Amino acid sequence: MKSYSRILLLLAAVMLAGLAVFAGITNSYRSHETDPLLINDIIQTVKENIDHIDSLEDENLGTQLKVFDSSGFMIYSTGGNEIEDVNSVEQSIYKGYICLAINDGGRFLGTVVIPDPDKSEYDMARKKLLFAAAVFISVLMLAVALYGIYVSRTIIKPFRKMEVFAEKVAQGELDSPVFLEKTNMFGSFTESFDIMREELKAARDREDALKIKEKEMVASLSHDLKTPITGIKLICELLSVKVTDSYVTDKISNIHQKAEQINVLVSDLLSSALDELGEMNVECRDEVSSMLHELVAEHDIRSLAREGDIPECILNTDRIRLSQVIGNIISNSYKYADTPIDISYTIKDRCLAMSLRDYGNGVPEEEIGLITGKFYRGKSNSSGKDGNGLGLYISNELMNKMNGELICSCMENGLTVTLMIPLS
Repeated sequence: MKSYSRILLLLAAVMLAGLAVFAGITNSYRSHETDPLLINDIIQTVKENIDHIDSLEDENLGTQLKVFDSSGFMIYSTGGNEIEDVNSVEQSIYKGYICLAINDGGRFLGTVVIPDPDKSEYDMARKKLLFAAAVFISVLMLAVALYGIYVSRTIIKPFRKMEVFAEKVAQGELDSPVFLEKTNMFGSFTESFDIMREELKAARDREDALKIKEKEMVASLSHDLKTPITGIKLICELLSVKVTDSYVTDKISNIHQKAEQINVLVSDLLSSALDELGEMNVECRDEVSSMLHELVAEHDIRSLAREGDIPECILNTDRIRLSQVIGNIISNSYKYADTPIDISYTIKDRCLAMSLRDYGNGVPEEEIGLITGKFYRGKSNSSGKDGNGLGLYISNELMNKMNGELICSCMENGLTVTLMIPLS
């Protein structure tokens, strides 16, 4: 701020100095009257020597002059720069010099031209004024240029830095500090802004740490829940073999189905938490295509699936993760369609295309690209249904990690989900 004040004072001093110079030059100009005695003496001397004009060299006339004869031809000049720019009486009159007629009785002998002392003084003052104006304007322009450079370096550039810094903060880039000298006009303001950035970064780091802890807790709980769920399913399978009462068998079957639904939900929560922690890994290896029958049978607890023939081939996939994907799709069909599920297999583009089609209400065309989004649940058929919108999201992520693809498509009746499983 002190530098800014000094520059303003310097500009004011330059302007005052310029005004003082102009005033001094203007006041130095004084009007001068031509001496009548000098004029009469010049006329008389020239008239006496008109026939021997060169003899004027010996006369002390007190001024520069030029003599023109009666025909207008210059016959004598004392030299000097005050009237050197005229070569005729007409030019002399035009330039403002004093022109004196020389008469002898009634006979016109010629004309004497002498400089006007007032004009000479005026011309000198004018030249000084123009020179002073040129110097003043040059100094002023230099001062303005220096001031512009100062403003650019101390105000405009810092603002540009702050603008870029604010954009980075708005975009979440909180690792780059803004560098401005404390001596800068905005130094303290910038320092406060940088403190705010550090606080925002610390707050975001704390938030990220809490989110990681939450995801780790969810992953841990989900993993721990799978053990008792598996135990419930095994007990149900054992009881279904031992018990002969049909009523009790139905109840055991219901318990087994609910345990399987809980198992799918817990698996989805675990996969989602691991995905956000960057730990949802897949281990692809070669598998025979016939194992798909086993995976379908494992999850089709209601025997609604109707499978076609599987082409004999070798798949490159993660069996456990693929089982999770198939389980999610069958579970969704049970929940939303509750119809038979037709499963067909074809070889296409270096992949085995496994298509699972149900015959429920399907999904509207405008929602087909959204149903694989995280926590998204269809608006038309999800009301009153349990779920968290993670099933197809997890399935899509797992297929991508296994270098495959999950494709949802609307049919006239129902929904088709196609799994593109890479061949070995």
